[in-house]
Amino acid sequence: MTKATTAMKKSASMEGAGGDTPSQLIDARINELSDWRGEMLARIRTLIKQADPEVIEAWKWRGVPVWEHAGIICTGETYKNVVKMTFARGATLEDPSGLFNSSLEGNTRRAIDIHEDDKIDEEALKALIRAAVARNLSVRATRSRKPKNA
Repeated sequence: MTKATTAMKKSASMEGAGGDTPSQLIDARINELSDWRGEMLARIRTLIKQADPEVIEAWKWRGVPVWEHAGIICTGETYKNVVKMTFARGATLEDPSGLFNSSLEGNTRRAIDIHEDDKIDEEALKALIRAAVARNLSVRATRSRKPKNA
């Protein structure tokens, strides 16, 4: 995929009703929060992009920031007292730093609830993001090797 194609895909994925790109919608969400939640969402976004420069931003489910690479990596939901990062395949990921602290009972997802005064272990979070991308790529590779009529 060329850089131009990647850039087009990044900006075209799930445009908003007004024609805004997902990145513009995420910018607007960060700005409208205007408190620690906006700052935290912006910080998380930066860490995701550092961990995976090829990440694609999307805007789904009527207003949820989503980061994708060969599938959903995670979402960035904001609530009154928490910013929640939900990893789509979190239950399949190793979490040696113990970042997952929410949605621990499910078979698929895992989440990280971040409260106002919480500190982020940035290196551990970037490692978890890279692991999520690797998992997505391995699932995609497995699916592409299966015979179509099996």
